[in-house]
Amino acid sequence: MSTSRDPDRLVLFTDAVVAIAITLLVLPLVDLVPEVKADGGDAVSVISEHRQEIFTFLLSFVVIASFWLGHHRVFEHVRAYTPAMMRLNLLWLLTIVVLPFPTEIVGAFDSDRFTAGLYTGTILALSICQTALTWLVHSHPELEKPDNPVGQRELTSSLLLTGSTVVAFLLASLVPGVHFYAMFLLLLSPILMRVWRGRSRIRTGAQSSD
Repeated sequence: MSTSRDPDRLVLFTDAVVAIAITLLVLPLVDLVPEVKADGGDAVSVISEHRQEIFTFLLSFVVIASFWLGHHRVFEHVRAYTPAMMRLNLLWLLTIVVLPFPTEIVGAFDSDRFTAGLYTGTILALSICQTALTWLVHSHPELEKPDNPVGQRELTSSLLLTGSTVVAFLLASLVPGVHFYAMFLLLLSPILMRVWRGRSRIRTGAQSSD
């Protein structure tokens, strides 16, 4: 497997694209100001009459920021990358760049199974890409820093998040009335991770006692 010895360029490019995507989220809100003024509204109505748009902006900001932090943690372990990793990283970036599109749809239209499914489906694609990146680094020691490899804990955490996102997507897109409440399932990932760590410590202690 051929590798490049310098992942910094890939990381810098990724950070630049994420910065652009996260900036694009606020542009629809900026455009609201002259629209409201032209319709005779006041400054308060910019906020009070567009709470849904503001909520989806904040939600997508948190989503992108959280996944960027996760991406950053993964690449702290990387010392080299392959063409396969570069293509997978570009796919990860595609989902990041696409996210402002369903964000705008959710802000402009009433919530239903389609809008909720489109939004959570985009996040699911993003989560799958991030888990695939984590697994790729974890399964190829030549890509990892010898003194700082990707641990089983990080891989399991990523898998749990993707599993929770799958369930959230199915609930949001198939069950009437659930919509974006399904996103609360993503909060279960850290709880499940703590349970898994607790059971791992118990098994380790039992093996030590034997």
